[in-house]
Amino acid sequence: MNISKLVIASVAALILTSSAQARDDRNRYDIQSLLESEKAKKALLDVPLHFAENSPTKFESKYGEVSTNKKTNAFMKSDLEACEWAMLSALKALQERAVREGMTDVINITSNYKNQPFSSPTEFECGSGAVMAGVALKGTLVKIAK
Repeated sequence: MNISKLVIASVAALILTSSAQARDDRNRYDIQSLLESEKAKKALLDVPLHFAENSPTKFESKYGEVSTNKKTNAFMKSDLEACEWAMLSALKALQERAVREGMTDVINITSNYKNQPFSSPTEFECGSGAVMAGVALKGTLVKIAK
């Protein structure tokens, strides 16, 4: 009987320790270096992306604001590596939506992790933990005359 109590107590302590050590870090990473990488060139579509205030203000038509929230497996990856994959997935989702709606560009792209806006022309925000990493973005779909 004492051994079963010891086992139960040990399992409970292990569960509490695991919960206390769960990570939910919020980090910021460089947009330009990611966009210039080989993995970005392979993953993204030919739909221009404009971040924060580095966005055109004149366009033919506007679809409106859309959002995306992409997660990726972070197990055995650095936070940077996992966050870059999540960011590329989120950017590609915005590009695919622009194409689907007949728009040419995505402007005013901002991070929106856990509904906390972060606007920067040079950085994106990513949440990372021991198992998952995620990027949430908002952007406006527009058609710009070429």
